[in-house]
Amino acid sequence: QVQLVESGGGLVQAGGSLRLSCAASGRTFSNYAMGWFRQAPGKEREFVATINWSGATTYVADSVKGRFTISRDNAKNTVYLQMNSLKPEDTAVYYCALGRSSVISTLEGSYDYWGQGTQVTVSS
Repeated sequence: QVQLVESGGGLVQAGGSLRLSCAASGRTFSNYAMGWFRQAPGKEREFVATINWSGATTYVADSVKGRFTISRDNAKNTVYLQMNSLKPEDTAVYYCALGRSSVISTLEGSYDYWGQGTQVTVSS
């Protein structure tokens, strides 16, 4: 049984930082790419960041480029999303996802397991 458990969300002022964590179990974590997506109220879920199996290749959405960084620790079966210079428009529920393969992808269909989500609220 694959489980993904996100943590680290919360309320932060604009300009602040948060680090999200996603702990995975039930599958050989180091074989697969991971991704972060988010869904704001009234909007569709959107891609945020992805990382390949080794951590050597990453890609982030243009909207967060230069502010968000994705990383992973395969020894801890955990992927992280470091979020700096947060803006009110970053307010959303953030989801981590486990990929179907080892390579990065921006597409939801490339991921087959999802966490329950963690709320991030950025106040102005």
